[in-house]
Amino acid sequence: MFQAFHTALSALSAHAIAVDVVGNNLANLNTPGYKASTVCFRDLVAQWLGSASGETQVGLGTARPLTTRLFSQGTIQSSTDPLDAAIQGDGFFVLKDAHGGVLFSRAGNFLVDSKGYLVTPSGERVQGWVEDATGQVRTNRPPADIQLPVGTLKTPVATSSFSLDLNLNAAAVAGQPDSTFATTVEVIDSLGASHVITVNFSKTANAGEWDYEITIAGAEVGSNKPTEQLAKGTIKFDANGRLSTPAASSPAVNFKITGLANGAADMTLDWFLYTPAGVPRLTQFQQLSAVSAVEQDGVSAAALIRVAIADGGRIVAQYSNGQQRVIGYLALASIRNPDTMISVGNNNFQLSAHTAPPAIGMPDTGGRGKIVGGALESSTAEIAREFTNLIVYQRGYQANARVVVTADELSQDTINLKR
Repeated sequence: MFQAFHTALSALSAHAIAVDVVGNNLANLNTPGYKASTVCFRDLVAQWLGSASGETQVGLGTARPLTTRLFSQGTIQSSTDPLDAAIQGDGFFVLKDAHGGVLFSRAGNFLVDSKGYLVTPSGERVQGWVEDATGQVRTNRPPADIQLPVGTLKTPVATSSFSLDLNLNAAAVAGQPDSTFATTVEVIDSLGASHVITVNFSKTANAGEWDYEITIAGAEVGSNKPTEQLAKGTIKFDANGRLSTPAASSPAVNFKITGLANGAADMTLDWFLYTPAGVPRLTQFQQLSAVSAVEQDGVSAAALIRVAIADGGRIVAQYSNGQQRVIGYLALASIRNPDTMISVGNNNFQLSAHTAPPAIGMPDTGGRGKIVGGALESSTAEIAREFTNLIVYQRGYQANARVVVTADELSQDTINLKR
């Protein structure tokens, strides 16, 4: 009878811990990436009464309950922050704290600190891979702090080639208004400045033959003339309207732009008349002369205006010239037994002595989950389930409190027997 006090008190303590766990789950209903905890009750070794045969066994109550994290998938919800990311599947974001310790998290609500590092709201630096001095992202190297090129200018790339997809009117007659056609191409010099070159076409008296002339404004090259000629030549089409001269074996027209007035380096340009597969870009059909596409490989100087995390863990930089470029990737860690990790707060976990070594690599490889950009993983704590557990634990606490009262009454009755 007197053992009932100890048994009931152990149950009161265990149920109080269970209520605390439920309270913590409810407190984190809206915490991104939070994984709900469950309570595992366990009994103490039974006490044998009478003989050692175990015919009469009375339990000694319940031990301190174990708490385990349920690393189930949370709901993926879209967000408005471009630096938010969610993991769909297994895996953890890899972080480093101020002391160089490695931490792991499912919460992807990242931001950029004053030094340009991608960090968590509590300051841990996110690990991954960013482009090196050569502009390459080497994911075969160990991950490191992700530092974004905030406030930097993208170095210009001078144009070295361009192409025109166009049709010249097969019905054009030399000397008539439709016998000429002109189009422009904007090219970039070594300083990032743009220059407009004009490609002029004139129908000759010969069937399927056109003369071309490439010019630039005289002021661009320090000339007093309205325009300066850069190149000229003749192109011919066969009876099917396909370009025949120059032949596909000589797919480009080469010319130079020298003496640029702004001091930029001289430019050497290739005008590609054929695709890499050898298909002519110029045709002569009985349709109005028109351009369908213009391409050039130069890039003007541009400022970084936005960085976002895209699907697959790609870190995409957007520049003021409208270009977008992948400058890095987030790293993910695969851990076989995540329930053994220790929560250290701020949505972070660290390895324990029982945790398997993490395997760190690219998202969606090696059993690691996918990364969804512009989204967050919701908490796995469900309000309906937690309130149900709360009622069950409350009833358990009340029942064991009644055991204490009953044991106390029986004790009083026993004491009163000698009166």
